[in-house]
Amino acid sequence: MWIDTHCHLDAHEFGSESPQVAARAAAQGVAMIVVPAVERANFAIVRDLAATSANASYALGIHPIYVPQATEDDLIALRDAVALAMNDPRFVAIGEIGLDFFLPMLCEPAMRVKQEHFLREQLKIARDFGLPVLAHVRRSQDIVLKHARQIRPNGGIAHAFNGSFQQAQGYIALGFKLGFGGAMTFTRALQIRRMATDLPLDAIVLETDAPDISPSWIHPGRNSPEELPRIGAVLAELRGLDIAQVAAATSANARAVLPRLPLLETP
Repeated sequence: MWIDTHCHLDAHEFGSESPQVAARAAAQGVAMIVVPAVERANFAIVRDLAATSANASYALGIHPIYVPQATEDDLIALRDAVALAMNDPRFVAIGEIGLDFFLPMLCEPAMRVKQEHFLREQLKIARDFGLPVLAHVRRSQDIVLKHARQIRPNGGIAHAFNGSFQQAQGYIALGFKLGFGGAMTFTRALQIRRMATDLPLDAIVLETDAPDISPSWIHPGRNSPEELPRIGAVLAELRGLDIAQVAAATSANARAVLPRLPLLETP
């Protein structure tokens, strides 16, 4: 069985088909799909989607791309929503949170400051509730790591990891796992494939980030959690391991870093 640790199953690209996509993924052996929120407006959407899909769970957070329009009231609303969600066994993490220093509009000085403020406040929520985080680290691995070291959430996942071995070790030392997905399937992605091959297997979790980061065989089409087993097979090939071994190891890693997940997995 496989676990997709990061999938935007509520995205408009799926339309009304999200439950059917989740069901097809389950038929492919995807036992659990973690659906992170991206803004206050979709907190209830991801919660309700998880409630109606047997193999879905969810996280709550404010994505850095949504920080420009976010307000302090949204942080208050997030803390309140998390307090309520702690009684929901399908709620597993704070996310998607982090920093994005790739998009030009997010690199303006004032917006960098706002992003870091929202990251720190959400890390504090994770710390206060004893939850892991799903961290967006695009062009920002070191700075996200700095804030995580200072605030110390209960571990998490560095989503779509594309950093150095030194940065990887920094996250691992804080109890994080590193997320690998569709980007790993491209032969030209030398650094990502090297990391996926050489990092300790117990540091790696799998993800699709669907509908984004589609694997090589469907790029640039819509990604789906249905693709996770084939993505996992690429990881197995890179490491020279049996596919079943990689499925078991990465699923165990996901359970370890997202400790609320085991209550939901299909036996």
